[in-house]
Amino acid sequence: MAAPRWSSRAGFLLATVGAAVGLGNIWRFSAVVGQNGGGAYLVPYLVAAAVCAVPMLVLELAVGRRLRTDVVSAFRAVSPAYTALGWLVLGGVLLILSYYLVLTGWVLGFFLSWLAGSGPTFAAFTAGWQPVGYFVAATAVTAGVVSLGVRGGIERMAKVVMPTVFVLLVALALYATTLSGWDRAAAFLFTPEFSVLGDPGVWSAAFGQVFFSMSVGQGIMLTYGSYVDEGADLVGSALLVTVADIGAAVVAGLVIFPVVFSFGLQPTLGTELAFTTLPAAFRAMPLGGVVAVAFFGLLFFAALSSSVALLEVGVAAAEHTTRLSRPRGTLLLAAGVFAAGVPSALSYSPVGLAVAGRPVLDLVDESVGTFALPVSALLLVWVFVWRADLGRPDLRGLYPLVRYLVPAVLTVVTAARVAGVARPAWRLVVDHARGGLLGPTVAAVALLAAAALGWRFRDRLPASRRR
Repeated sequence: MAAPRWSSRAGFLLATVGAAVGLGNIWRFSAVVGQNGGGAYLVPYLVAAAVCAVPMLVLELAVGRRLRTDVVSAFRAVSPAYTALGWLVLGGVLLILSYYLVLTGWVLGFFLSWLAGSGPTFAAFTAGWQPVGYFVAATAVTAGVVSLGVRGGIERMAKVVMPTVFVLLVALALYATTLSGWDRAAAFLFTPEFSVLGDPGVWSAAFGQVFFSMSVGQGIMLTYGSYVDEGADLVGSALLVTVADIGAAVVAGLVIFPVVFSFGLQPTLGTELAFTTLPAAFRAMPLGGVVAVAFFGLLFFAALSSSVALLEVGVAAAEHTTRLSRPRGTLLLAAGVFAAGVPSALSYSPVGLAVAGRPVLDLVDESVGTFALPVSALLLVWVFVWRADLGRPDLRGLYPLVRYLVPAVLTVVTAARVAGVARPAWRLVVDHARGGLLGPTVAAVALLAAAALGWRFRDRLPASRRR
């Protein structure tokens, strides 16, 4: 059977943007911006996207296209000794998906509730069994899309969902300009408070967020890259995906922060903002019901595109490493992911499943969600750059960044999280910025080192690759 391919470059780009644009852009980005100095956060975020996320994105796409296989088989292709590392990366992806589907179910529940005109509070929503029911529905929808295949399911969904996401984002942003807090929101988002840049936690949060937001370092882009035609410009595609990803995050900020400032809410709220405080504002504003439907519909479509990408990583591996067909592999993997996610779903239900007083969902997120991504990204760089040296021609001048800077940054970010300097993923703690020059100094040194390495390695690349 011939390997699946995207039907067109547009289909590939929409699917890849769909994998990147998710809850991390619309919900988590605004929460992290609010808790890290507003506009000041954009500086390290853009630096992180340019020097880390783009090179990693190109690397994964290049490795996927070259090897034409899944993440587990790609590790095995370098050496059978690395097969276990491929399974480790895949296991992290599926564990992330297990609780990501719980969040997707919450968003779906709020969307349908507002569509029906009820608009529940989060306390009322979690007081019954609705979170579990919507978790089942989100899992079923995700599995249904993936079971239809690369072109018939993932690409077809992306061609409908991603234009809808951006249309809803722009429409909501235009509506937000009519709110009284729009000017204050724009100033908060685009006016840097440079004293905050001395806080290493801000830089750690920015680098962590950009990896989370763009879905790099998880094998997603490697899997999607295996479906790309040989002639595709990977660097150009990566830049387009990055621009779309950052654009979606910034426009989402222009949707959320005007509501926050117009109704006296706190921009530093995390999970509570999306499910408690914003719905309260929707009830008080003109056309609030319509805005709420559009907002939660936007969140659901964005979350669905990312959950589909996460599940595809596992299904592709199941197809290549076993004799399972795509429908059967999807069914079995979805069932396993569902079973793994049940404790997280029950933690916000009448059961209130918790460990030492902490909801299981929070514990899983703060452990797997915080550490699985940097660990898997480090494994990808170590095996496919340091051991096999794949992707160098496609990376061009970005090669020194992914070989030296990315692993250094990932190591520092992970160490900062272990030390408690970085903010956790969803339950972010408000902290005051500390003075100093550590953050900007680290960034400046990183950029200078990257530039020097890029110039040094430039002469080692073929002339056709320097253009």
